[in-house]
Amino acid sequence: MADDYLVRIGKLIRDARQHRGWTQSQLAEALGTSQSAVNRIERGNQNISLEMIARIGEALDSEIVSLGYAGPMHLRVVGGRRLSGAIDVKTSKNACVALLCASLLNKGRTVLRRVARIEEVYRLLEVLGSIGVRTRWINDGVDLEIVPPAELEMAAIDAEAARRTRSIIMFLGPLLHRMDQFKLPYAGGCDLGTRTIEPHMIALRRFGLDIAATEGLYHAQVDRKAAPDRPIVLTERGDTVTENALLAAARHDGTTVIRNASSNYMVQDLCFFLEALGVKVEGIGTTTLTVHGVPTIDVDVDYSPSEDPVEAMSLVAAAVVTESQLTVRRVPIEFLEIELAVLEEMGLDHDRSAEYFADNGRTRLVDLTVRPSKLEAPIDKIHPMPFPGLNIDNVPFFAAIAASAQGKTLIHDWVYDNRAIYLTDLNRLGGRLQLLDPHRVLVEGPTRWRAAEMMCPPALRPAVVVLLAMMAAEGTSVLRNVYVINRGYEDLAERLNSVGAQIEIFRDI
Repeated sequence: MADDYLVRIGKLIRDARQHRGWTQSQLAEALGTSQSAVNRIERGNQNISLEMIARIGEALDSEIVSLGYAGPMHLRVVGGRRLSGAIDVKTSKNACVALLCASLLNKGRTVLRRVARIEEVYRLLEVLGSIGVRTRWINDGVDLEIVPPAELEMAAIDAEAARRTRSIIMFLGPLLHRMDQFKLPYAGGCDLGTRTIEPHMIALRRFGLDIAATEGLYHAQVDRKAAPDRPIVLTERGDTVTENALLAAARHDGTTVIRNASSNYMVQDLCFFLEALGVKVEGIGTTTLTVHGVPTIDVDVDYSPSEDPVEAMSLVAAAVVTESQLTVRRVPIEFLEIELAVLEEMGLDHDRSAEYFADNGRTRLVDLTVRPSKLEAPIDKIHPMPFPGLNIDNVPFFAAIAASAQGKTLIHDWVYDNRAIYLTDLNRLGGRLQLLDPHRVLVEGPTRWRAAEMMCPPALRPAVVVLLAMMAAEGTSVLRNVYVINRGYEDLAERLNSVGAQIEIFRDI
């Protein structure tokens, strides 16, 4: 029995290492041991302590075993079932995390309505709590109240929680207004390859922020005499880069012009929130933002972030791959129009309701009904572009959709270094995906999906794509260690079950 558990643990470690893209030698170096020892562990031929398992889990950012609380969560999926009925889209993950960071601008009480209860939010709440910010769930756990202290306790920051989210990078913009120097742990999150913070620094240096990176920390110094004397031109039209520039500009006593800005959904929600704080923002929805900052913000504010277009796209994809009729309600249509245009070209049968406003009073929503359709591969390749182009985070869902269509589809995910590689995990479920290079994958359909047991990819959207394919596959599949899905989706399994899926949550001993 003991040998059997060693083999199972070894397999989990091997899968986690491979999904991280590491060799045995790289893992051995991180652990301070030999490659041969890692090889024996993965083969189940070496006794291994709980301490070593925990160290391996930390090195691979994978909950192989959890000490002191329930173990990693897995999903058992009985596939081949049709979905039916209606499902609501939750509030935006990316907007919620940006607003949590933006709450540091305000000396007053901030209430955010219907905040997504996801791991990414929980990590930020742990970080905020560790530096003295009081947060609590109110109204039966639906809304979130945030009250900052007079002085932040940056020396007490929860480094472990900070390193598990890339959103921590958006602390830079607010913090440069609150202190002359501080330290911030390196940003983490999805394993999507190397992503530099230099675009952030190009914008934030104009506000006097200088950073030296050593020993897993950003060491920040702020020059109070610095101020933007001309428009800031972002070298990358990134969402978080734009948000950081907005957060820095919000409390700059003057007017800041930001060019080549993202106009994506979470950026617009942040702009709406800043306006509720008393900061005037011109050009919302365009690539040029003019921010009229105020040096002090001390207001009690109540704000409702809008719904998540990426979650909406994943629910549409769930209906497509399971050949179901499903109504997805509260879809932020402005941010899915390109995706729906591509799906219409492929032959998707759907209709949409009249438009209505989200609770923020600004974002346009519709209810979208998807029906079983005979899809054809698109003539052109699928590739992301900054808004209003096809959303970067929606590209992976087209891998599962293309696998359900007749013909070959080229998907070019040029943004991330290795996300396309994770899409080839669909081959273990019967897909026919050919990796042409780290950014391009050729998908051939239609696919006869088959059940399998596998480790969850370490990137959020590819992980959900694998889950959707399991829902389409006849038989029972197992998706192990779904922490990454919980980073971005609230109660996804339960909500899919409410419209006809059969997904069981379970944990190992």
